[in-house]
Amino acid sequence: MSEENKFEPKIVAFLCNWCTYAGADLAGTGRKQYQANVRVIKLPCTGGIDPLFLIKAFERGADGILVSGCHPGDCHYNSGNYHARRRWNVFRPLLEFCGINPERIQFSWVSAAEGGKWVETINGVIDSIRALGPFEGYQKINTMGPMVSSESANQ
Repeated sequence: MSEENKFEPKIVAFLCNWCTYAGADLAGTGRKQYQANVRVIKLPCTGGIDPLFLIKAFERGADGILVSGCHPGDCHYNSGNYHARRRWNVFRPLLEFCGINPERIQFSWVSAAEGGKWVETINGVIDSIRALGPFEGYQKINTMGPMVSSESANQ
């Protein structure tokens, strides 16, 4: 692949306001360098992430997703990160059923004091998604047109 056509993944990161977002901010104020392929969505807690947010990110063009929050036991809301972890264990088989490689969604725990870990984590996510290539699942579905014929829709 030529240098100008090199694939650059689009990553959406859903970050806990209290820990990972603060860690990412610390990395920025510490002038630590990381790849710019990430778009951050700040949430009060990872426990409040609806799995449909993740599907919607893929639908809107994301190639990969990172969900990151407080370390287990350190949640600002007591158990939000445990809820997020349990939800992921239920959601993962659904992704596989829908044809989405579960490796495209990654979870991590980064505290507010771990700016260096944020840089390592996000660079690792970007590199692993780059190796997987672009996510084209929704592009294929959206170009197929309606799944129901007009005759059966009128019945």
